Amino acid sequence: MKVIQEKLPASQIGLEIEVPADVTQKAYDDTVRKLARTVNLPGFRKGKVPKQILIQRLGSNRIKASVLEDLIDDSLKAAIAQENIEALGNFQLKSSFDDLISAYQPGEAFTFKAAVDVPASVTLNTYKGLSFKAEKTEYNPADLEEFLSQKQREAATLVPVEDRAAQLGDVAIADYEGRYVNAAGEEEGEVIPGTQAEDFSIDLEEGKFIPGFIDGFIGLKPEETKKFTVTFPEDYGNEEMAGKQVSFTVTLKELKNRELPELDDEFASEATSEEFETLAAWKESLEAQFKENAEISTKNSVRRYLLEQLAENNSVELPEVSVNEEVTAVLTQQMMEFSRMGIDVNRIFTKDMIPKLRETARPEAEQRLGNSLILTEIAKVENIDFDADKFNDRLTEAKAELKEGFDEARLQEAIKEELTLEATLDWLAEQSKIEFVPVGTLEADEDDFDAADEEE
Repeated sequence: MKVIQEKLPASQIGLEIEVPADVTQKAYDDTVRKLARTVNLPGFRKGKVPKQILIQRLGSNRIKASVLEDLIDDSLKAAIAQENIEALGNFQLKSSFDDLISAYQPGEAFTFKAAVDVPASVTLNTYKGLSFKAEKTEYNPADLEEFLSQKQREAATLVPVEDRAAQLGDVAIADYEGRYVNAAGEEEGEVIPGTQAEDFSIDLEEGKFIPGFIDGFIGLKPEETKKFTVTFPEDYGNEEMAGKQVSFTVTLKELKNRELPELDDEFASEATSEEFETLAAWKESLEAQFKENAEISTKNSVRRYLLEQLAENNSVELPEVSVNEEVTAVLTQQMMEFSRMGIDVNRIFTKDMIPKLRETARPEAEQRLGNSLILTEIAKVENIDFDADKFNDRLTEAKAELKEGFDEARLQEAIKEELTLEATLDWLAEQSKIEFVPVGTLEADEDDFDAADEEE
């Protein structure tokens, strides 16, 4: 069989296949015999239909179509085996089936073209000695103190306040309702849906709710009513209210203050379910945890910007079949996360929404797949392997979490791949020139860049 290969974009190979004349004739004869045995025609017993009558009744094109269904499939499989091609998924014909029916003649050589997906092609250019910036997260003792303060607030006792006005830090129990304000500064219309509540508990803390809402309660005493106007942010989630002025009428029903427990050994024991007997021991453990979190955050930043550099300096062609599989993996992961959050996934992942969701997930899938393939190729070239002790630890953790109903062989392969990619990232980081900058610096640079693009 004559086969001509052509490299195509998107990790595909084009095949021009010429099927010999004797093969096309045999395929035709085999199909006619098969149809003669199986087709029911009025006036003839099954399996006793003469060849010419069969062709006349069914029509030449219908018979040729039956021939080509098997002939093309068999010829493609033979060509792929002959050329030692590692094909993925199904093939795509490069001509319409109707045109192929017209071109096919039994006993004559038959040529057709098709394309098949093949494994991704990775081209490594530069991956050692990369230069980039990453954000370094520093441990700040103030974060630990804020954490402890928050724990105190959560354990606080709410005590009624009657001898003073509301101030920041209090808890207000209030009724409120909101109406739009017109150009003349007057209220208009009915109460806006979602801006009305009774006996609502409000923490009077800066940053809560929209700007100006908490300020409207400051200075109020129980049973007092007040009106004030706020402007909803332009980027407010409810587009109908975004940028609008709303007049709120609020009545303070009760005012309470938090009585904080003493930050001592007893509090530490109660707050940690007796895991720590002293405040000093709890603080020591928290400090170690905060420092570890800072190191993890820094490592994640390094990996993020390292992967960006790898994508810029190396190339990979992704087969469509692999991208589609990764898109499915991304959506499956999202479904599991939503389900853990108690969200009804059936309301989000509807039949009508699936195509749009797949389109939205595609960029992330391509990025994940590309990153994984580049790292895997680097690991092969540099002989990077995973740590056996880490593998055993992670396997034990995974088994304890999954408990049952999993394929252990597949689980082991997934963990090995994950650890190999992590080891490769760590190795690449050691080979790179990294300039560490404060947290938020690079995010701010990206926001400025996006804003500049919008202005253009």
